[in-house]
Amino acid sequence: MTISIEYASPRHPEIRNLLLASHDLMGSLFPAEANHFLSIDALCDATIHFFGVRVDGVYRACGALAVQKGYGELKSIFTDPAARGRGLGQTIIQHIEGTARDLGLAQLKLETGSLLHSAHRLYEREGFALCDPFGEYEPTEFSVFMSKDLTKV
Repeated sequence: MTISIEYASPRHPEIRNLLLASHDLMGSLFPAEANHFLSIDALCDATIHFFGVRVDGVYRACGALAVQKGYGELKSIFTDPAARGRGLGQTIIQHIEGTARDLGLAQLKLETGSLLHSAHRLYEREGFALCDPFGEYEPTEFSVFMSKDLTKV
C-alpha cells in the first residue's frame, strides 16, 4: 500500500466525491443550520490549503487548512469509509499541522459535529483539546470546538 499526500483540487472528481459523501453524512446527522462545511467552490479560495491523500494512486481522504487571522482552521477532514483504519486521518491532520507551522501560525482550531465521536478521539490523539467557540461560530448542542497550540514542541 502506497500512501501519498499532496496539494489537490477540491474539484478533482475523486475528491469531489469524497466531499459530497462528507456533506451527505453531515446532512444525515445534523440540521442544515448546524452544518459548517465549506462548499467545493469555497475550498478553492486562495486562503485555503487543500490536500488529498492517495492510497495506491486513488484519492481516499482529504482535508484543508483555512488561514484565518492569527490561526489556522481545519476544514473538510474526511476519509472514504472503505479506507478507514489505515491512519489517513492522522496523516492529513499531521500534514496540515506541518503546513500551519511553516506558515507561522501559532494555533490550529476546528469545529466538528457533536455526534462524530471517532473524530473527537482522533483530534484528541493529535493533541487537540476542547475550547470555546471561535470566529463566527456560535455555541450549539451540535458543535464541538477544539484547538491546538503550535508554539509548544
